[in-house]
Amino acid sequence: MEKQFVQADVDLHLMDDVLSLYSQEAGNLITVLQKAQDIYGYLPLSVLQHIADGLGVKRAQVYGVATFYTQFRLTAMGKYIILLCEGTACHVNGSERIATALEEELKVAMGETTEDGLFTLSDAACLGCCSLAPVMMINGRAYGPLTPDKACAIIRDIYKSEKQLAEGGVTA
Repeated sequence: MEKQFVQADVDLHLMDDVLSLYSQEAGNLITVLQKAQDIYGYLPLSVLQHIADGLGVKRAQVYGVATFYTQFRLTAMGKYIILLCEGTACHVNGSERIATALEEELKVAMGETTEDGLFTLSDAACLGCCSLAPVMMINGRAYGPLTPDKACAIIRDIYKSEKQLAEGGVTA
């Protein structure tokens, strides 16, 4: 998947304290990027440009660091982060079928976020829940053992809860 820079209308003033604290010494770029991601949840293009200007470094250097390290996100994440385990136990027990079902249910590819911003679908090398294989985690909660139907039912239940919340109802 090719990473793309997202231009977003964000309040760049939220970075003022960070830039003033870290702009005095060279070598603080990673720390500043981490702080920016903590503030915005990801690294929009405008923030990367603002960091380059604020630290007095070339934009290419900022972009290079932001794209090199996997800890940095260039797109916003969903409210619910789905991590689908791809470890050996999950793989041999059908995680590929679950991945396909989730991609179809959410209408996104692995690594993408749904249009409504609710779900980000991602895979993980191992979630350490082999006894539940195949397994996925959603915001730190493990679900398994899964079938494609069970995985999709979990997603539908979350959508249902979100709809009730939006309508002012109480969810379970």
